Amino acid sequence: MIVIASFAVFAIDQTKGASAHQQQELAGGRPAEAAGAKSAPAHESGAHKAIDDVSGKLTSPFSGVVSGSSSEWAVRSTKLLLALLVYGFGLGFLARTLRVRV
Repeated sequence: MIVIASFAVFAIDQTKGASAHQQQELAGGRPAEAAGAKSAPAHESGAHKAIDDVSGKLTSPFSGVVSGSSSEWAVRSTKLLLALLVYGFGLGFLARTLRVRV
């Protein structure tokens, strides 16, 4: 659930940033940063930071799999899917297997 919450917060932050960027483009202003550049959130709540920290620790074993991608969306999506596979389905399967044998 923590990894899903972290991905949801990331997606919301990205859509807010994209909306602000598009509004600035339509107004005729130059964007404050280059397209595709990572930017730190202006204000990050304690809960947001805690969720990101725990999610980062849970998905750190998968960092080597997605290290070559330059897209943050691809990295986060792949880490989410791998975490769901390993922690969700894998541990659920293991628990069911152990329960049957005991």
